[in-house]
Amino acid sequence: MGLFDKLFGSSNRIQQPNIQFGRYSDSHKESEKYEYWEKSLKKFDEKEYLQAYQDFFSYLKDEQEANVRCWLEGTQLHFELFQGSKKITGIANQKQVKAEARVAKANELKENFMKRLLAQNHDLQYSRFALDEDNHIIISFDTYTLDGSPYKLYYALKELASQADKMDDLLIDEFDCLSAIETGHIRELPELEKKIKHAYIVKEIQKAVDTIDNSKLNFNQYPGAAAYIWLHLNYKLDFLTRPEGFMMEALERAHRLYFAKDDKSTLKKNEILRNEFIELLQRPANEYFKEMYSVTTTFGITSPVSHDRVIAFIDGELDNMDWYYDNGYHDVALAIPGYIVGFCLFNYAVPKPDKDYFLLFYEITESAYFKTLGFSPQYYNPSTKTFDRKGIKRRIKQIAEKNSKQFVELHPDTSYLVYSSLASFAKSYLQMIRALNTFSKLD
Repeated sequence: MGLFDKLFGSSNRIQQPNIQFGRYSDSHKESEKYEYWEKSLKKFDEKEYLQAYQDFFSYLKDEQEANVRCWLEGTQLHFELFQGSKKITGIANQKQVKAEARVAKANELKENFMKRLLAQNHDLQYSRFALDEDNHIIISFDTYTLDGSPYKLYYALKELASQADKMDDLLIDEFDCLSAIETGHIRELPELEKKIKHAYIVKEIQKAVDTIDNSKLNFNQYPGAAAYIWLHLNYKLDFLTRPEGFMMEALERAHRLYFAKDDKSTLKKNEILRNEFIELLQRPANEYFKEMYSVTTTFGITSPVSHDRVIAFIDGELDNMDWYYDNGYHDVALAIPGYIVGFCLFNYAVPKPDKDYFLLFYEITESAYFKTLGFSPQYYNPSTKTFDRKGIKRRIKQIAEKNSKQFVELHPDTSYLVYSSLASFAKSYLQMIRALNTFSKLD
């Protein structure tokens, strides 16, 4: 019985908990949103700039997120949008467009954090960090309206918003002279959810360490096997716990370090990943809790890809699990389809059906975690090693029906599925996803 059941009773299981998973994507828009984009481009070409910008912000607006607001005051268009922990505000008129976000409050002006921001500015294309007259660290962008096309505005605001959201927690964590500012829109997670997520993080890191330390497989001889375990862990923690601040940066850094084009061997990179996770393992619980909150988001940080890209990645990796499975190393075998799913979700904005089916993959393979969070049904029982076959097929069908309006040829073939073990199921499930036809009416 999960913690939600113990505290609140089984009636809570009727409706699934409102818990967000994974990185926000702004690529899953309804067709009418793309109509706003086309109207914005047309109005800008016709020099009807304020109307062009109004249509642009209508394109950005996600009604479920309530992420964007704009309004006219005389000859000026005011706007605000949210990206994680930060609010971005700005104005547009016939001459110029300006936008800025407050990142942190500098209680003292110290050379160390100002050097850090100067270095950060060197890598920015549209925006820059600065200090305002009240010693607030801000990030700002401005352009002449004549040069402020919807394309430029999109990429500039995305850079500004993403940097503001990323840097506030990192700067405050690193420099004691800085403090948080303008965080009133952040929604705290329930304490129980925080505790469950923290317990899961600790458990899964320790499980990966124990697997590598105690396995009969010689990971010095098979370093790729250890890499699959570490990377699978990295991506599933990112998707399933949706971290902010220090942990989010740690997971992104682990990804960058492993895939850096340097002279380090896979053995050395595995050692680096291990050290990153040991550091996370040693963090106090309260450090995690202060970074666990729910936010509103406007821009996704992953690039859209087609289903063909997902197919190519599955084809390139999935068969690598066979040797490990056939030789009894089932933990490694299961990590490989987990790595495939996690890598796609971490790096790409995959088509909506793929994302939904990848979430279901985790609901099945990480069923104990979802049960503890209060989700039902439990698709896989790790104690008895049995599957809820009818429940899995029912959910697969529901996802297809939910996406059928846009993805007209989406007919998943559940005959692919094999239930002899969790690893075998994971492989067969990805084979089913590989065979999907995600032709969209928008294609």
